[in-house]
Amino acid sequence: MTPLAIGSLVLGYFLLLVLVAYWTGRKAKNADYFIGGHRSPWPLVAFGMIGASLSGVTFISVPGVVGNLDSPNQQFSYMQLVLGYLVGYAIIALILMPLYYRLRLTSIYTYLDQRFGPTSYRTGAWFFLLSRTLGSTFRIFLVTVVFQNFILDAMGVPYLATIAITLILIWLYTFQGGIRTIVYTDTLQTAFMLASVAFTAWFVSGEMGLSLGQVFPAIREARLGQWFFSDPNASTFFGKQFLAGAAISTVMTGLDQDMMQKNNSCPNIRDAQKNMAVFSVVLVGVNLLFVTLGALLYLYIAQMGIALPAKTDFLYPMLAFEHFPPLLAGVFVIGLIAAAFSSADSAITALTTSFCVDILGVQIDREVHNPAQLSAQDLQAEAARETHIRNTRYTVHGGISLLILFLCYGFYSWSSGDVLGNIFQAAGFTYGPLLGLYGFGLFSKRPVRDRLTPLVCIGAVLVCLALAGQSIVGPLIGLDAPAIAAWKSAVTNALGGYQIGFEILIYNGMLTALGLWAISRNPHDSPSTANKA
Repeated sequence: MTPLAIGSLVLGYFLLLVLVAYWTGRKAKNADYFIGGHRSPWPLVAFGMIGASLSGVTFISVPGVVGNLDSPNQQFSYMQLVLGYLVGYAIIALILMPLYYRLRLTSIYTYLDQRFGPTSYRTGAWFFLLSRTLGSTFRIFLVTVVFQNFILDAMGVPYLATIAITLILIWLYTFQGGIRTIVYTDTLQTAFMLASVAFTAWFVSGEMGLSLGQVFPAIREARLGQWFFSDPNASTFFGKQFLAGAAISTVMTGLDQDMMQKNNSCPNIRDAQKNMAVFSVVLVGVNLLFVTLGALLYLYIAQMGIALPAKTDFLYPMLAFEHFPPLLAGVFVIGLIAAAFSSADSAITALTTSFCVDILGVQIDREVHNPAQLSAQDLQAEAARETHIRNTRYTVHGGISLLILFLCYGFYSWSSGDVLGNIFQAAGFTYGPLLGLYGFGLFSKRPVRDRLTPLVCIGAVLVCLALAGQSIVGPLIGLDAPAIAAWKSAVTNALGGYQIGFEILIYNGMLTALGLWAISRNPHDSPSTANKA
């Protein structure tokens, strides 16, 4: 496709989103921005959450991971993780969501204030802000760097301009309507993304002369379709992946303001639970579609004699831009934009909500005031309050967008490895304390020494970084690259060859919970500080 054709597609797609944003946000108030006025239809929330969960990372990285040369046994092992998601979603629907609706939370981290105290509350909120900012940056970075490497570099467009334009476009259609707008735009974008993947899989299988019934036998014959792995020391071991999937879905959905903000915008808990049930089942099928597409792409390049790209993340984009016909390249562009915007828009809105409510202490009234029952002075005060909150969220919304811009530019300078793995690793370290905080809060009645909670959470993260042999710790203690490599090898040998994978999230949560137990006391010893929730 020519740059003009791609630019026209991007512009047309953006104008469509602006029209939807105008329709949904023209009369939006602050409560609509933060919680959708509790009027979001659950089927739209369920479908839109699929796009927000998948993002551009799934769209690009998951197909590439199937034949990852650095881990040749990956194949369909990602589905082990996805099956574990179902356990996490059940925990969310049956335990966490009833809690959120019962306490009527705008920010889900307010629970930590009621259960432990203000320091624990802000600790949890800051860990979410850190984790979601890093995750959102990874997601936006991957999509923008694909456009940069395959199109914009040749046009002389600097990457800083690429990411700036992307974030400006997202800001323009989300700053007014917030979650009320996103429920509808994410539904639209999920449809575009899934249609793009399905159409690509249909085209590729047709080019190879494979009918629908021949696809999976061909994948198995090429030794790309193995789901379950039994070596307990390998990072792809079923037990590790399944448990990690359960933990990842619990924290990245149930303890994530972004995902729960959509659920909390449903009219009632029953609709929210319907949303979660439908979403969880459909998501398994959607992820199976993505790994199947990945296997088909590897079969296609083998049959056509196409060389592998330098990074598996670039497999799908390389084929779309350099080997597929223009129509299919256009389908890929639309799917890629949809994947990028569907995760980035809701993430920026959730980060804005958490920072406003959890850090700045903005109070959002849930009660709808009847103007006929208010005096002129009260009406004026209410209008001033709405204006102040609106101006605050505009400022925060813009500030977060600017922060992500600079982080994306930083990743562009030093990033390595597949982005999917980077996201799950980052989640393991930054969401782990949230898993420990909520787990200890829900399954224990012991109050904690609130001021010590940050030390416990940070300590758990540092221990897990050391256990996983993460290079981020090495420079902090003066180790060079060879010393860091030796450290990783020593950790693996000390664990009897056991390789720590995505299940580091579970260890992180357990260490946090143990630390909270250590700083807790018997509730009967101090009635005034007993469990508040």
